[in-house]
Amino acid sequence: MISFELGVEDLAHTRFALSPLGETVLSLRVLRDPGVSALHLPWRRSVLARIGGPDGGLDTGLLLSLVADLLTLPDFLTPRPAVYEPDFEDELAVVRGTPPDRVRRDLLAAHAPHPLPAPLRAATAPGDGPVTALRDTVCRLLHRYWEIAIRPVWPQIRLVAEADMTYRARQLARGGARLLFADMHPQLRWEDAGSRGVLRVHRTIGGYEARAGGRGLLLVPSVFAHKCAPPVGPDEPPSLLYPSRGAATLWEAEPEPVLRNGADAAGRTAEDALVPLLGAPRARLLRLLAEPAATVELARRLRVTPSAVSQHLRVLHAAGLATRARHGRQVLYRRSPLGDRLADGC
Repeated sequence: MISFELGVEDLAHTRFALSPLGETVLSLRVLRDPGVSALHLPWRRSVLARIGGPDGGLDTGLLLSLVADLLTLPDFLTPRPAVYEPDFEDELAVVRGTPPDRVRRDLLAAHAPHPLPAPLRAATAPGDGPVTALRDTVCRLLHRYWEIAIRPVWPQIRLVAEADMTYRARQLARGGARLLFADMHPQLRWEDAGSRGVLRVHRTIGGYEARAGGRGLLLVPSVFAHKCAPPVGPDEPPSLLYPSRGAATLWEAEPEPVLRNGADAAGRTAEDALVPLLGAPRARLLRLLAEPAATVELARRLRVTPSAVSQHLRVLHAAGLATRARHGRQVLYRRSPLGDRLADGC
């Protein structure tokens, strides 16, 4: 078990961040073992076809050897995000600057108690030259893999993660740290201790206790994470990578576009009690607004243009069925209490 002791100042300095490199590295678990997360199987099939095709040409043996039999990963491949949304290249530059001793240590630790697989054996060769060359080869391979597998879907991944952040921030505002961590993951337990609190992460491979000491807490949602991942040691600033809500919506079958008369291209009408009242497009949109979402994400899920979604959102907002709030550079929409009652009652 790993425990973080957090004071009032630490909770005030709690922040969120995204990690393009972290998602790239964590996705390798799904490629290696499809049983890790069945919801990502459509993405996995697509990626395997591309990386094995003429435009791929990736060394999948080396790539997948980074994931150990216990599905652990070398810690140096997932550096702590320095800003809210770092560029992939900037994060990869941090990995490329990792000292050879740490590369060797993290590779051995990730694969323990088993020996390193053949593609990684250079890490145990004498001197720093072989492990440095291996590190640089892995970085080039990860960059190519990012371009093929993750970058094309990064806008969708970012929107899902940002919706999760909005939900978590609302939980924190409504009920403090206890409510923030209540449904984040079964591994987590929050315990109040007077002016401080303790966040306990259960079922971890290692264990330690750490005081945040004013350093705050960094929370990083991930669509490819299947469990929480704190730092491997107590010397690093407290952070927690955790499974993002809404990951199942990334690859779900998209609904057929709905025409203005409420029927799809085959003449079928939506079987929804809200359709006679709102029309099929707005009824479907109201259903999606159970959680905060941006116009672009709603347009992606409905397979219509953002301008069409904006028109319907304006109507729902004017009718008091939806609320809107700015989150960074985006405006997020959500059902209002009236919209919730209408949707739940139909």
